Amino acid sequence: MCGKRRETVGGRAYRASVSKPPEEIRTERLVLRRIGEADLTAMIEVHGDPETNRHNPTGPAGPEEVREHLVAWQRDWARHGIGYWAIEVATTGEVVGFGGLRLFEFDGRPALNLYYRFRPSAWGRGYATEMARAAVDWAHGVRPEPVVIRTATTNAAAARVAERLGFPLTGTIVLDGAEAFVFTSRRS
Repeated sequence: MCGKRRETVGGRAYRASVSKPPEEIRTERLVLRRIGEADLTAMIEVHGDPETNRHNPTGPAGPEEVREHLVAWQRDWARHGIGYWAIEVATTGEVVGFGGLRLFEFDGRPALNLYYRFRPSAWGRGYATEMARAAVDWAHGVRPEPVVIRTATTNAAAARVAERLGFPLTGTIVLDGAEAFVFTSRRS
């Protein structure tokens, strides 16, 4: 189901063509599903882990901050029909991370932030690239905004994911007090 929706980002309104929200996307090995209250414990574990925050200048999030993230992410789904998913291993149902696309304002224009964070036990398996490719493929098919990856300059693994996706490095910014690379999708 496709249609026009009026979006508001950064106080500015614009029209976007959107499809039915991707509340669940299946890849070869993963299930990407809309987050819910039942995911709070896993979110606290992932976002509160110092190891998963190695490149995050603000450090691990406490339980209350994670709850605020959950509320904001659910609000994104309600307002924009897009948001971050819980990422499960298809064969086991284990939640190994969180990620997806979030509408935000970048350089004065609407864009989609590509985000992910995985449990350390899930690192090195290609899950970030698999999830990101599914998210970008969906977005490029139905959303007009560019997809942007912002990552700490110290995070070589995230930069490799951006490169695997074919995102060119388009600049650097200061994000949460630290230098970050910006990679922006090329529209096909």
